[in-house]
Amino acid sequence: MAMDGSRHLWTIAIVANAALAIVGAEIAGLLALHYVFKPLTTLLILAMALRLSSAEPAGYRRLSVIGLLLSTLGDVFLMLPFDGFVFGLGSFLLAHIAYLVALRQRGGWWRVRWPLLAYAVVAALVFARLWPGLPGELKVPVIVYVIALAGMAAQAASVWREHPGRATCVAAIGGAFFVASDALLALDRFSASIPMASVWVLTTYWIAQWCIARSVGDERVSARERS
Repeated sequence: MAMDGSRHLWTIAIVANAALAIVGAEIAGLLALHYVFKPLTTLLILAMALRLSSAEPAGYRRLSVIGLLLSTLGDVFLMLPFDGFVFGLGSFLLAHIAYLVALRQRGGWWRVRWPLLAYAVVAALVFARLWPGLPGELKVPVIVYVIALAGMAAQAASVWREHPGRATCVAAIGGAFFVASDALLALDRFSASIPMASVWVLTTYWIAQWCIARSVGDERVSARERS
């Protein structure tokens, strides 16, 4: 019960910080809130991951924390006054690779095939919409990024179906929300402006990160099951 209460307190703090960051993004006069609370929200999610108890070896937690640190760096690059999109893209690419390697510790590579097919279709549809508006120099980096993102989300869903449980389920939900967040961000930037884009992009983004951090806790996926 005490552990559940601690989790609720972390979540309340994360939601409060996220709300301030979103308000700062939407209201020009409050931009300072965005600069302070955007990275702080992701760092709070990281701190929650460090505090959760887990029966698993430390590798899953360590790689998830590395992914969250890289995501915080990406947060900073994407919010700065200069165009740091490429640097942010690179930071999040490395974060997804860290998450992907973490997920491999819980199951085989895409042993359940349908998530890989489903996310490939989603990626193709997003590409088709983005392609005309993508600058030439960004086309290859964006392709590489989307492949890594879709692969991570598909791996999370595959591991969940291979080893059903609360921890694997919440990681799969996190992967799905990450795809949704990045699709919204890319469509708003390169295709058509989305009203209140910061609200939708950041809300789905932090749900994704919270889910990934939360997946550190709960049941163990045994070495025998992972093999």
